[in-house]
Amino acid sequence: MKFSLHCDNDHRFEAWFRSNEDYETQARRGFVECPECGSIRVAKALMAPSVATGSTKDARKEAVMVAAGQAMRKEMLDKMREIARQVKAQADDVGERFPEEARKMHYGEADPKPIYGKASTREVENLLDEGVEIMPLPELPEDLN
Repeated sequence: MKFSLHCDNDHRFEAWFRSNEDYETQARRGFVECPECGSIRVAKALMAPSVATGSTKDARKEAVMVAAGQAMRKEMLDKMREIARQVKAQADDVGERFPEEARKMHYGEADPKPIYGKASTREVENLLDEGVEIMPLPELPEDLN
């Protein structure tokens, strides 16, 4: 069965379960997670009844594909979180001064050291045009809340 769900951050998504009882059990145990922010405070959203248009086999195949996609997305987000955590543990947060500090190191005005911070799209483009070697940290769902 396909359910329309939403989390406590009002992210909306769909997920497949074998039955309503299966959904209830997984939700109660904290296994239903918002793919956008990772919240486990998830509830069913109101939805119109669906009318079967394909075969049960097609529906099962689609359910497996959706579940696999959600699992891959979760794994990818977990890896991105780990990369961001490692960078932040080993580097200094220079905040809004990131473009200035990166340039100083690039041009030899400051000793090279690992840093991270914030830069606008335009500032990033300018740094790259100047040959400053930078790598953006992934923007994760929890960073947007």
